[in-house]
Amino acid sequence: MNLLTSPFAKEPPFTHGQKPRTAVLYCNLGTPDSPGTPDVRRFLGEFLGDPRVVEVPRLLWLLILHGIILRFRPAKSGAKYASIWLPEGSPLKIWTEKQAKMLQGWLAQRGHDVQVRYAMRYGSTSIASQLDQLKAEGTTRVLIVPAYPQYSATTTASLFDAVYDWAGKVRNLPELRFINHYHDDARYIAALAGRVRHHWQVNGRPDVLLMSFHGVPERTLHLGDPYHCECFKTARLLAEQLGLSKEQYKVSFQSRLGRAKWLQPYTEPTLIAMGQAGVKRVDVLCPAFTSDCLETLEEINMEGREAFLHAGGQEFHYIPCLNDDPAWITALCDITQQHLQGWPTQTAPDTATLEASRAAALALGTRQ
Repeated sequence: MNLLTSPFAKEPPFTHGQKPRTAVLYCNLGTPDSPGTPDVRRFLGEFLGDPRVVEVPRLLWLLILHGIILRFRPAKSGAKYASIWLPEGSPLKIWTEKQAKMLQGWLAQRGHDVQVRYAMRYGSTSIASQLDQLKAEGTTRVLIVPAYPQYSATTTASLFDAVYDWAGKVRNLPELRFINHYHDDARYIAALAGRVRHHWQVNGRPDVLLMSFHGVPERTLHLGDPYHCECFKTARLLAEQLGLSKEQYKVSFQSRLGRAKWLQPYTEPTLIAMGQAGVKRVDVLCPAFTSDCLETLEEINMEGREAFLHAGGQEFHYIPCLNDDPAWITALCDITQQHLQGWPTQTAPDTATLEASRAAALALGTRQ
């Protein structure tokens, strides 16, 4: 037995004089590797086993999770995943990967020499694996960018936990920065508004715009989680951008788990009530999701649609998430660039560029 075994991971080879590197790690929730029951069970076990996600006495919850939920729910959830699965794979993964690639390109166009990667909080392409790879490549600074506009301990803080867990096993840490939220960022709101306006230009306007956010237990609000307030602020700012009166939009919360009271009003009962009240057309937008996924494509565009139409509604429109919308990628690039300030990320222009710039300045009358 080696008593001198280090609790820290082995450091990658280092070459003196190597250029420091900066990276952006764009992080989303995650997805099963396939809709198959074993992959879904593995994913749900990791997701629902996170104490940030379910705040009940740990031993009791683990007994419920492994004794009941993971025995029956994976097959049912797998069927739902199968209904939205694409030939290329999970929509969430496809969009997240594309957003990261676009962010890399757009930052490069602005002269930033940074490496952009994506990672998932749960499942494959883990945060730890991506940070390991970046460190092995000589990265010395990492900006963590959540795909969640609104802060919640169940999502944003859990993501940060994964970074801290990785950091606790590393000897020579890179500099780390975190973006907590951008729920009220004017550029994010403008991108949402543009998404809605484009849909209305093509399809006309609804009687009501419903903004459905992912739900969390109401208890978290009373314990100090800002998510509820940030969701309502996003909705208010977006409604103002669109020029909507209070009667023309509603806010609701979806994706409940268990019997505890969650943030209200709930999305499906809201859709049913609108259908029964004579609302003919509803458009639904999910501002808390920057990529389409199970919760938007199946829960809203399938289950929500059926609930509204069955209750008497005549027309249901789902407005897709921001996905690869250029206005959103521009906003994401702006937000990222803002948080990179102070780090030396600008690419030095080559000699030819410098000479051309000097020649242009001389032509304008500069003396040197």
